[in-house]
Amino acid sequence: MPTDQRRDAAVDIFVIGGGINGCGIARDAAGRGLSVTLAEMNDLASATSSASTKLFHGGLRYLEYFEVRLVREALIERETLLAAMPHISWPMRFVLPFHRDMRFESETPTSKLLSAIMPWMKGRRPAWLIRLGLFIYDNLGGRKVLPATRTLDLTSDPAGAPLQDRFAKAFEYSDCWVEDSRLVVLNARDAEDKGARIMTRSRVISAERDGELWAVTTRNEQGATEVHYARALVNAGGPWVEDVVRNTVRLNTSEGVRLVRGSHIVTKRLYDHDKCYFFQGEDGRIIFAIPYETDFTLIGTTDQEHDGAPHDAVCTPEEQDYLTAFASRYFKRPVTRDDIVWTYSGVRPLYDDGAKSATAATRDYVLSLDDAPGAPLLNVFGGKITTYRRLAEGALAKLKPHLSQMGEPWTARAPLPGGDFPVDGFDDLVAQVSGDYPFLDDSWARRLVRAYGTDARKLLGDARRNEDLGSDFGATLTEAEICWLIDREYARTADDVVWRRSKLGLRLDAQQQAAIDAFMRAQHVMGNNNAAAE
Repeated sequence: MPTDQRRDAAVDIFVIGGGINGCGIARDAAGRGLSVTLAEMNDLASATSSASTKLFHGGLRYLEYFEVRLVREALIERETLLAAMPHISWPMRFVLPFHRDMRFESETPTSKLLSAIMPWMKGRRPAWLIRLGLFIYDNLGGRKVLPATRTLDLTSDPAGAPLQDRFAKAFEYSDCWVEDSRLVVLNARDAEDKGARIMTRSRVISAERDGELWAVTTRNEQGATEVHYARALVNAGGPWVEDVVRNTVRLNTSEGVRLVRGSHIVTKRLYDHDKCYFFQGEDGRIIFAIPYETDFTLIGTTDQEHDGAPHDAVCTPEEQDYLTAFASRYFKRPVTRDDIVWTYSGVRPLYDDGAKSATAATRDYVLSLDDAPGAPLLNVFGGKITTYRRLAEGALAKLKPHLSQMGEPWTARAPLPGGDFPVDGFDDLVAQVSGDYPFLDDSWARRLVRAYGTDARKLLGDARRNEDLGSDFGATLTEAEICWLIDREYARTADDVVWRRSKLGLRLDAQQQAAIDAFMRAQHVMGNNNAAAE
């Protein structure tokens, strides 16, 4: 293709990777008037971004590593993000039981400092220091909506009922829940609504500088290749970011990632209230126990070095035993492997800062710009889900000298699709949807509003009874909802629907999931035939 034609065909930014960082950058860029193409080799959020602990949080334990900038940025973001997506994110209270045997991890800067000043503590976390950390946590990020920390008497508070009697005191603080994989999809949808091209199941097989442009070749699942031209290339490959640099772009670099596996277990519901627990181990590690999908409890996470391919990450039997034993040191009724109904594991691509352990490795992100010679390449290393929006702003600030037509930052509190209602308006919206569609029972209406917010009405359309929504695939999943997910949310398989767009896989058996897959394959064939006919 002649140079002028390549220049005319070029987009401003080509993004590699359909996780939260890639989709967040694509959305922000498209909203600033830039032309954007994004390629993801699998489904959106198919790796790290759907395998988190599903929290917007400042990272209380990161204060022990003196990562104050990261914690402050994340704390400010909690409320910014909460306002933009009250359907998929909501406040939660975390109960941190205290016991005198709780200890620091030995390698944290705080542990080393306290050991030097107060050697008689022998690594134990004193209650006053925990309360001081929570005071900083409450005030570092300009908290406005979330309630402050308070002290609980576990002998009388309902939060103490499931716990062993040795826990008499706790601290209760605030953070936020987020539906992580839906967050990714909604960012992609909003990017597409603003003009971006989102290509799922399209692998980038090569990228090379062609003068002032990048020439990027993709291959889809049918084997068809396509060459794209872009003025800037963003590598948001997550666990594959280093592989993209070395083997796709073929550049030498001294920067890399440390792959750390975080595994979780989902058990039968372990307690009746709606608060979360923050458990500290005698080894200095921490885990969460969180109410999950109404009838379950989520427990995690681990921090293990991961040597294999990112997609090979699984919650090993040893990790399952570790998590059940850890939780059993707190709950009156021991948690066993028999309680586990599902496990998941993801690989966090932490920037390799040379830390001695996986737990100590930084959770901060690094944006590395390679702009000489020729078109710029931005590599995204690390990051956490809470700071994805700020990361996207930082990425575009790095690229702005090369894309002078870029508009100003705009995403702070800008609602994601379906999120255009007040932070405290969820119950009112459920009542409105239930009134408009009286055939929905309360749990069905709540599930739809949690997933789609104000878009629930668009999904339901003019339905007046269950049958108007087509086939029922179980657990209130209907043909109409699946078609919405195919048409509006890039879903192609049953796994996309029941494990990433939702967690209905916890309630649907193998036969029901096979029926969903068959239906979606038929829809895909029909869509291809219609496209060919046009």
